[in-house]
Amino acid sequence: MGDFEIPRPIRVDGEVVENRAEGGENLRLRLRVPGWPGFLPGQFVMLSPGARTSVERTDPLLPRPMAIFRTHPEAGFALVEILYRRVGRGTRLLAETLAGQALRVVGPLGRPFPAPVPGERALLVAGGTGIASVYQLAARIQGLGRTEVLLGARTAADLMGEADFAALGVALRVATEDGSRGVRGLVTELLESALAEPGGARVYTCGPKPMMERVARLAAAGGRPCVVSLENHMACGFGVCLGCAAPLAAGGYALVCRDGPAFEAGAIAWEALP
Repeated sequence: MGDFEIPRPIRVDGEVVENRAEGGENLRLRLRVPGWPGFLPGQFVMLSPGARTSVERTDPLLPRPMAIFRTHPEAGFALVEILYRRVGRGTRLLAETLAGQALRVVGPLGRPFPAPVPGERALLVAGGTGIASVYQLAARIQGLGRTEVLLGARTAADLMGEADFAALGVALRVATEDGSRGVRGLVTELLESALAEPGGARVYTCGPKPMMERVARLAAAGGRPCVVSLENHMACGFGVCLGCAAPLAAGGYALVCRDGPAFEAGAIAWEALP
């Protein structure tokens, strides 16, 4: 990362290879995507809400933004892996897609996470579906410095991707609100403990807005730089619909799909963010 060239997005139909339930309402989707140009940590795709058929779907009409968890390159295509949660009509339709069916894929989209300085301690703090956004960052920066991943969820059944992070060999800590996995409490409490340790650190975070706002304030109070990846609702993914506008502390707005989703935490007007 660092000085990077952002891959040009493509618009293709991807073939569903696997769409597997992984506890609670969490699912893992693997798509065979032809001509995949690669991606950078923190980028996302727009997926059609359910399988494409000979009759174009109009209800629901709009695609859904999904973080790219990781990819497995193959000759002429890639297996693109998505972790997602069944929360509304669009994701329920997505959860019903079967192997062999097609989903429209537009991506990769957005600006990625900036890379840490080599040797710098990196704290990756993620909760809920935001966990899917930080895996590739953890994989990419592992070995550049000390990388610690802090994951949070309401219950063990809601926790995404824990085994995948553990397999990377990063320092991993988990918190659940009911204590069913890891320590009982909030992932921001794990961050408070991590920030109390001596030495500098750069914080990266993605998850629910209240969690990210708390992470941003904790990092600022400790004088640590912090990058947030916003998860605003969006309809197009490339800056046309203006539906993902985020208020800026300096005034005005940025578009999460085009100017983000990664932003310096201090640039966001948290009190005005929906």
